[in-house]
Amino acid sequence: MTTLHAELERFERAEEGFALLEVFLAVARPRLGPVVLDPRDLRLPDEMTDDRAVVQDLIDELEREPRPKYRVVEREFDMDDEQARWDYVRLAYSSGQAIVWSRRRRTTYFESTGRHKATYWLPDSLKSEYFDAITARGWAIPPDWLAAIAKRPKPWWKRGGR
Repeated sequence: MTTLHAELERFERAEEGFALLEVFLAVARPRLGPVVLDPRDLRLPDEMTDDRAVVQDLIDELEREPRPKYRVVEREFDMDDEQARWDYVRLAYSSGQAIVWSRRRRTTYFESTGRHKATYWLPDSLKSEYFDAITARGWAIPPDWLAAIAKRPKPWWKRGGR
């Protein structure tokens, strides 16, 4: 399992981070389980330059949706729907927590927390497919991602620090 840090501030433009997440969702789609985010208190990231008005409209729309009062709130997105994927990518970095799970929620593949941290945890086979897809588009893989070494994954309850 390889850990790849993907905070928006690591990229020259936030849209690079969004594009990389879009590619990941396309590559990983056959392996994905629930793709969710916490719809409470969504805020645009300061780093976002393109599509601010469109994403703010999405946020306003989600805030109007009814929510249960005494339950953990998760909003799931259908990755087979192209518009839902686009929405999720932009909202993931606007949410206090967004998670891309494997099937049966055994592995977290991507998590954005607190609007400041974002991390991929990828098994070698998925990392290879992901890097191939990035390269096929003619994009550069972030250098620190190329240097990342695979390790045994931390249990979910120990994740959170670097």
